[in-house]
Amino acid sequence: MQIEVKADVFRLAQVFTISRGSRTEAKVLTVRIADGGVFGMGECVPYTRYGETLESVTAQIESLKGDLMRATLHDLLPAGAARNAVDCALWDLEAKRTGTPAWQLAGLAPLTPQITAYTLSLDTPEKMREQAAEHAFRPLLKIKLGTPDDMPRLEAVRAGAPDSTIIVDANEGWTAEVYADLAPHLVRLGVALVEQPLPAGEDDALIGMQRPVPVCADESCHDRESLAGLKGKYDVVNIKLDKSGGLTEALALRDAALREGYDVMVGCMVGSSLAMAPAMLVAQGAKIVDLDGPLLLAEDRATPLIFDEAGVHPPSRELWG
Repeated sequence: MQIEVKADVFRLAQVFTISRGSRTEAKVLTVRIADGGVFGMGECVPYTRYGETLESVTAQIESLKGDLMRATLHDLLPAGAARNAVDCALWDLEAKRTGTPAWQLAGLAPLTPQITAYTLSLDTPEKMREQAAEHAFRPLLKIKLGTPDDMPRLEAVRAGAPDSTIIVDANEGWTAEVYADLAPHLVRLGVALVEQPLPAGEDDALIGMQRPVPVCADESCHDRESLAGLKGKYDVVNIKLDKSGGLTEALALRDAALREGYDVMVGCMVGSSLAMAPAMLVAQGAKIVDLDGPLLLAEDRATPLIFDEAGVHPPSRELWG
């Protein structure tokens, strides 16, 4: 079994800004695992918020030796980007080697298209209204917020897209006081969900706080071990393969979260269609799907996912799985 890892860069269609900063390109790592003339592919996006860099994640992947199995990968790598790319490549390898689609290997029903959110970058209220109006045909818009002055932005987006369902991602940028002040306005403006309003280390403040709009754990939820710390704070968990450490754990986290009464959102980092493809297995039946990474790119993989009025479609076998 041979493992190759290389860095790839995809230009973004426009500058993408969240409360932590801006970017003009998506930097990802592509993993290729070959075995007996067959190969599998996976992609990850190292994320500085979790102490990851392209170099550190590459070193983790290159440290792996010998034959690998999904069942024991969690003993070799922690949850995170490195394990995600390797795990997804192993799923793809098994699908190609056996001629069995990944969804079938996972014991799922055939995959169906899913309506995905489209993310509006953080900007001035005027620019965000323009973004919203441009994408008002989309049924689900996600707004990047996370500053003390977000109310005008929220009003502007609702004015620009009066009929779209809106979800808000604060990226840990609010205090408990800011969130409490905004909550009634979120209801008034028809916001359907709020992602991670408070920093992960300060979210105990959500215990006992009224949540008139469902609150989703993002940075506070990585894998199944995270669930114990979410009780009384969150209504929804956002599952991202780069956080969970791959499709294997993401599927297990989804099942565990549903058993414990949480709704599920399936999200992504800004990556290519190769990163979104395995997440389509987790997205089936999710309350919210946010797999719009390729829509934010100016360039993509040779065989990209298809996005149309039905949503994001399952991957072709040429892409993954």
